[in-house]
Amino acid sequence: MTPRLRLQPEALGSGLTSQRVRDRLVERLREGGIGDERVLSAIRTVPRHLFVDEALATRAYEDTALPIGHGQTISQPWVVARMTEALLDALPPVAPGAAPKVLEVGTGSGYQAAILAALGVEVYTVERIGELLRVARKRFRSLGLNVRSKHDDGHLGWAEHAPFDGIIVTAAAAALAAPLTAQLREGGVLIAPVGGANAQSLLRLRKHDEARIEQETLAPVMFVPMLAGTID
Repeated sequence: MTPRLRLQPEALGSGLTSQRVRDRLVERLREGGIGDERVLSAIRTVPRHLFVDEALATRAYEDTALPIGHGQTISQPWVVARMTEALLDALPPVAPGAAPKVLEVGTGSGYQAAILAALGVEVYTVERIGELLRVARKRFRSLGLNVRSKHDDGHLGWAEHAPFDGIIVTAAAAALAAPLTAQLREGGVLIAPVGGANAQSLLRLRKHDEARIEQETLAPVMFVPMLAGTID
């Protein structure tokens, strides 16, 4: 299911960034309970080492979060895989030939958006830190990924393109912002970490209608906090 990416020679990697190392990461994720082969194929294909600073490239295929500057991180591969799997498992049906439309809140390095785009999802992503978004956009272009992006406060979502079939949030808030659930279509699903600095849970919400939202807890997680406003 993973479309072919436009990979430059540096994307192929070597040594600790080689395809063999990526394959080992996929096997660790499979052993860790990730069972969706579509997700594992995307993890195997998207070059994570291009989404971190060059100095950290040799650690890109460790199953750990890594710093990307501005107090932010690229999420642990298992967490990316689990969130993607949880989203795909619950997305509502779309029209024949159409792609699911998903909003990502918190572009960060761009890796989660790239995984979704590689899976054929129509991705919209919002990032509050301008420098991170500019770098992520360069990565999307270099890989030939059609990801729509916006510099804005993620709490606001992206109303212009709502409703979304799914929303995935990559920073933790004490409670979900009302605009995000409002921008889900009926039957849509939202994946988000919720909690404070000491305890967070990954939640999956399904919006049956405006009055009824079903919620389930998927796993304990630890994300950077979801902050308001924007930074250039």
